[in-house]
Amino acid sequence: MYSKRLDSLPPYLFAQIDELKEEQVRRGVDVIDLGIGDPDLPTPPHIVDALCSAARDPANHHYPSYAGMREFREAVAAWYRRRFSVNLDPETEITALMGSKDGIAHIPEAFVDPGSYVLVPDPGYPVYRTSTLFAEGRVYEIPLLEENDFLPDLAAIPRAVVKKARLLFLNYPNNPTAATAPMEFFEGVVDYACEHDLVVVHDNAYSEVSFDGYRAPSFLSAKGAMEVGIEMHSLSKTYNMTGWRIGMACGRMEVIKGLRQVKTNVDSGVFNAVQHAAIAALTGPQDSVREASEVYQERRNLLVAGLREMGFPVALPQATFYVWMGVENGFDFARRLLNEAGIVVTPGIGFGKYGEKYARFAITRPVDRIGEALDRMRGLDL
Repeated sequence: MYSKRLDSLPPYLFAQIDELKEEQVRRGVDVIDLGIGDPDLPTPPHIVDALCSAARDPANHHYPSYAGMREFREAVAAWYRRRFSVNLDPETEITALMGSKDGIAHIPEAFVDPGSYVLVPDPGYPVYRTSTLFAEGRVYEIPLLEENDFLPDLAAIPRAVVKKARLLFLNYPNNPTAATAPMEFFEGVVDYACEHDLVVVHDNAYSEVSFDGYRAPSFLSAKGAMEVGIEMHSLSKTYNMTGWRIGMACGRMEVIKGLRQVKTNVDSGVFNAVQHAAIAALTGPQDSVREASEVYQERRNLLVAGLREMGFPVALPQATFYVWMGVENGFDFARRLLNEAGIVVTPGIGFGKYGEKYARFAITRPVDRIGEALDRMRGLDL
């Protein structure tokens, strides 16, 4: 009944987790969900007010621009200039997205021919893989190993693969490992992409969730990056706007042009009222960004301390709202926590085969719930 393309896709992990969680809820279990990374903090009021005002304006009730409102793209350019000292042309080097997932899902359609390779980090966000399969490309998993600080060893990729590769996906601060990347790494990526004629797609959705004074860089800040690729960014995590579906792709003009060409054929752009809200977020007070990171840092400290007390060797992440923990078998560990303690965590295997011996905790629940989860875990023989 279904196409071979659809049959080739792996089950979407987070949908499976939702089903298992709902089963426990139906049984009356008080489930503590530390699985999917959806902020529990509200969108700041001034952003909500901007949406409401714009939604009442009939001028915003029509089809939006495919590339996004000029005012939105100018706000993105100003934000990138302030935050990363990166200069972008709003006309040709920025396009609006319905969240960064939108851009990630569609970029292979513009650059990948059937049989071409896409270099995908493993473990990594599942959409890097599925978007490649939809474009009938071939996935080459680049291992992200703990001994390499979860950075890819690009030199280890076989030459025969690189010759047929079109795209390289990267993501730092990283989901799921919470690893960060120094500017020297990005500079090496630029050299590698130039040598092998690759388009680099950097997913930077977590740059603003950081701790202990750390400030994540932009790939576009690396010398020459604008000549080899683009960066996907999102307001979802920065401003607690996951449900609003607004983000941006920024970088090399030719890559932005290709992405726009795909999107003009598959969607009609982002609702203007949401773009007005995004402008308010990018240009307005940024206190909420700092305050959110402070909240997540308190939760991170509690969770990591509790896990270490139980004997788990857990790193203290500098960014993202994830804690990545090594276990004997991530799937068995997650299933046991759910069935015996009512705790949802994400098994690392869902992010790729190199995540098999890990589990991911999301610190997107209040301190008291994280403390309760730790107490339940202490009652198990882990």
